[in-house]
Amino acid sequence: MQTNRPHILDNDFHAPTDLFAVAASADERAGFIVKTYLYLLGSVGLLVAIETAIFAAVGTYRMVEKVQSLLSNSPYSWLVVLGVFMIVSWVANIWAQSSTSSVLQHAGLALYIAAMSVLLIPPLCMAGAENILSAAMTTAGLFAMLTLTVFFTRTDFSFLRTFLIFGGLAAMGLIISAIIFGFTLGFVFIYAMIAFFCCYILYETSNILHHYRIGQHVAAALALFASVVMLFWYILQLFMARE
Repeated sequence: MQTNRPHILDNDFHAPTDLFAVAASADERAGFIVKTYLYLLGSVGLLVAIETAIFAAVGTYRMVEKVQSLLSNSPYSWLVVLGVFMIVSWVANIWAQSSTSSVLQHAGLALYIAAMSVLLIPPLCMAGAENILSAAMTTAGLFAMLTLTVFFTRTDFSFLRTFLIFGGLAAMGLIISAIIFGFTLGFVFIYAMIAFFCCYILYETSNILHHYRIGQHVAAALALFASVVMLFWYILQLFMARE
């Protein structure tokens, strides 16, 4: 699936300071990067805690039954879920980009984490612990390699933006068609989306070095978090599809 992804370029919004991280002093730039990745780590940790609490409270078997019941009521149930998620993620992105309120920035990040925790319930119900662990480890490994690639080469991957926009629209069109007409997208689509979100991680990571301003660590963490979780989503789908 494709989501209403947050993204940042030079003129997208005004941050608390006009100083780009790339032009800041070494200490300021390092502080911005550390804050961004601490927020990312905290977001992933909070997501895991929420999912664990939900499944502990409801029970895995009952949760699977509830999800199957919801999605079997109508072929459009999942389409409605995706539509609501896209609206919520759009609002969360706007809040996280606030130039005047730190509280609103954090509220946007928290809202997106909450929305993603709900969206992940169906695949987590069906995947099984072994697939979830394998997908999480694969995602972490890919994320580490992509991050190191950007930080070592210092390449500006903002040229990927056009591809990501049109690729995202095409993917969303295919997903909606699959839901409406009931066909399976298959392995090729899953592999393509894994590659797509790897490109998004390259893009968002390079934005941290080249296009974010000092003070935008919450918005930067949200953008990276969205990319990482969606990469995990499709890697999990791949492990599930191989069974």
